[in-house]
Amino acid sequence: MKTIVVFKSKSGFVKKYATWIAEELEADLLEYSKVTIKELESYDTIIYGGGLYTVGINGIKLITKNLNRLKDKRIVVFASGATPPRKDDIEKVKNKSFTKEQQKQLQFFYLRGGFDYKKLNLGDKLLMKILKWKLKMKKTLMPDERGMLASYTVPVDFTKKKNIEEIILYVNS
Repeated sequence: MKTIVVFKSKSGFVKKYATWIAEELEADLLEYSKVTIKELESYDTIIYGGGLYTVGINGIKLITKNLNRLKDKRIVVFASGATPPRKDDIEKVKNKSFTKEQQKQLQFFYLRGGFDYKKLNLGDKLLMKILKWKLKMKKTLMPDERGMLASYTVPVDFTKKKNIEEIILYVNS
């Protein structure tokens, strides 16, 4: 079984997970910008990882627009974000990112990553400043929201190698 892990990472958390997964599975590892759909067709298992942005997975169209070309492949998608994994939130991401038909063709996982404001590009910094402003305007903040505000000045990293265990078990099953 030939396996590849493809990732699109803005601040390094997805890349860290993708690297760990590739090492554990002895899989090829490629950055999103360096892979073509033609290359992916030569693999039996394709694992795609992207950061989570406003309930969407960064770069996921590489997979969703080409599922017809990858229909005989085992497809795994993981998203990484700063928030703790909550079943309802994960379902929302899955349902926004994939149609019901697409969900039958792939397996989705959420891996908690982190947040480092300094590593964001200018556009993302602007969006995050808006979020920060909105959070500061709220009268009552949830613990996650307080943590998010604090992470603007002190980066947070929730990545743990054990978080990839479900993916490894799934691919090896």
